[in-house]
Amino acid sequence: MKTFVYIDHFKGDVQPAAWEALGLAKSFGSAIALVFGSGAEAVAKTALEYGADEVLLADDSALTDYRAETYASTLTALASSLSPNLILFPTTTRTREFAAMSALDLNSNVITDATAVEVNGDSVVVTRPIYEGKLFEKVTCSGTPQFITIRGRAFPKPEQQVGKSGTITKVEAKTDAISTVEGYSVAAVGVSLSDAGVIVSGGRGVSNNPSLQSPAGLDDKQAEIWKAQQGFGLITDLATTLGGAVGASRAAVDAGYIPYSNQVGQTGKVVAPDLYIACGISGAIQHLAGIRSAKMVVAINKDADAPIFKQARYGVVGDLFVIVPALNAAFKKKLGK
Repeated sequence: MKTFVYIDHFKGDVQPAAWEALGLAKSFGSAIALVFGSGAEAVAKTALEYGADEVLLADDSALTDYRAETYASTLTALASSLSPNLILFPTTTRTREFAAMSALDLNSNVITDATAVEVNGDSVVVTRPIYEGKLFEKVTCSGTPQFITIRGRAFPKPEQQVGKSGTITKVEAKTDAISTVEGYSVAAVGVSLSDAGVIVSGGRGVSNNPSLQSPAGLDDKQAEIWKAQQGFGLITDLATTLGGAVGASRAAVDAGYIPYSNQVGQTGKVVAPDLYIACGISGAIQHLAGIRSAKMVVAINKDADAPIFKQARYGVVGDLFVIVPALNAAFKKKLGK
């Protein structure tokens, strides 16, 4: 089976799930990596080190900034001329958008958020979560090529063979587009939630520290947010000790405690860490849907009946403002930090 794998990157910073997609493709047969951008030859060389049999590199100034029209048109042209059976992508906002556009061009369709992919001859069966992750369905795509985006951390990442070389073929970029990029800003979010092996998250409970006195002159809302920021300081300290990312519930984001980029859940980031520590999070169904793929959930909450405990392997009923610092101190001692 001939498989294309799109290597999604931003200015050379590759989404780790792209390497997982490359490893998955290799298990089916030949894997041809697609790298789009400007000055992206280093990404192409790295794709060879992760096992690509060949890299098709569309390197053009018109692809410096992502625009769905140019990326989709370039992909469509390559798929039309080389006829792959399957095209794999990491699941990102960008890939969802331009994969759908290219699939439409080729009279095919897209299956998103795959957690398992089985190939039997020319038949591809994809397993993906439905109903907020409560069930899994198996689906197939009737079009050719078959477009599939994979969920991050659902597949093993291949070992990088540093120095491995291979064929990098320059291909034409399709540059026609009606949109232009006027500018953008890059949010500093630390460790990516989508890729993190450890996530420590906070909820509305991070603002409920009765022993903490807010500075004078703040109104009630300002005092609440100030207290929440101190609470998220404890969350951040623990995440830093564990080399993990900081997450949050929607309630904490909606209350203005922390930016949306930290939100975990159905309307935020769907995550799959090895360890998820939920601090002061009650466990709304949308939040639980976002952490169903976590290998281990630890919950800290004063309410013994909080729904989060139903999904947790380990639960601690108590005050997060006492427990989180104690956990941080214990981990620092264990890790020699």
